[in-house]
Amino acid sequence: MERLFNTVRPYAWGSTTAIPELLGTAPTGEPRAEMWMGAHPGAPSRVARGALNDVIDADPVHELGPASVARFGPQLPFLFKVLAAGSPLSLQVHPDLAQAREGFAAEQRAGIPLTAPHRNYKDASHKPELICALTPFEGLCGFRPPERTAELIAGLGVDSLLPYADILRAHPEDAALREVLTAVLTADRDKMAATVTEAAAAAERIGGGYLPYALLARHFPGDPGVIAAMLLNHVRLQPGEALFLGAGVPHAYIGGLGVEIMANSDNVLRCGLTPKHVDVPELLRVVRFDPREPAVMRPEASESGEELYDTPAGEFRLSRYLLAPGADARDVSSAGPQILLCTAGAVNAGELTLVTGESVFVPAGETTRIAAADGAEGTIFRATVAI
Repeated sequence: MERLFNTVRPYAWGSTTAIPELLGTAPTGEPRAEMWMGAHPGAPSRVARGALNDVIDADPVHELGPASVARFGPQLPFLFKVLAAGSPLSLQVHPDLAQAREGFAAEQRAGIPLTAPHRNYKDASHKPELICALTPFEGLCGFRPPERTAELIAGLGVDSLLPYADILRAHPEDAALREVLTAVLTADRDKMAATVTEAAAAAERIGGGYLPYALLARHFPGDPGVIAAMLLNHVRLQPGEALFLGAGVPHAYIGGLGVEIMANSDNVLRCGLTPKHVDVPELLRVVRFDPREPAVMRPEASESGEELYDTPAGEFRLSRYLLAPGADARDVSSAGPQILLCTAGAVNAGELTLVTGESVFVPAGETTRIAAADGAEGTIFRATVAI
């Protein structure tokens, strides 16, 4: 087991205070968006032996375990993050595994550089992900039933939006959602910008459930993604609640601090709320026009004290331990690699003590004994592989 030294990414949408507060450091005024824990080549964590990706490359079977290597290859199959959204992220969707392989191969054949701004597929993997709130967390996830969206849109009183409401009421749900999203993203940019401006003013004036769309428009004036966002469920998570985001589900994070775990992929197709490339035909091929209520998850407790966020993803498994002062230590082991992250209080993990924001890498097959440290409560999140 080795302590991790992690990179914090300074994306513009990051909070200036949330990650510094978690780490116990002074804010600099600069955004701090994501702390990466893992072996992603873009920002690998470091341990005493060097960069974690190099450590794994030197002996993948020892570090990852034979089962993980056999299923996912000689690389850590997940990326674990602390995410701090100070402003909204782009509206986006991820491909399934077959779509990712097909899209990546097609762009490779076409000779599109991996760094090209219009490149959709950076690798041949899917990207299921799970976000778990550490503070109240706000986001958008999946399509709202079209009838309810029609009521929302009509309530703004913006004439140019009324045809969308009519489509949502008159057509089968999947066809209606596809038609409206296509129309919004392919509309004349100047006309759509005027519609967004008028809709944002109405949302600000009406308030209540319309305020999230006024907020989006303040950050992305004139962006068609503001109208696309109205098709989605607005979700508020309380600390400890989570959302699993599978392939084809459009989503965006609006604000809050959470831990996020995902397959180690960088495949993102954007729908809006971004200055980056939006490939509408490819997006429409990947999106699943399936309206449903977002499934807010709460962890399932076991006798061992582990609270599991159960998902269908194989690349990762996320759980947490709420450790009471004076309680018996608990043994944590896995046939695969593990990352342990302390998010509150202080925790003894083997011979190390972790305070809030600190993490360790545990190679496959090792058992770690964890307990609250120094009479304080402690919370630890455990990321591993579902094998």
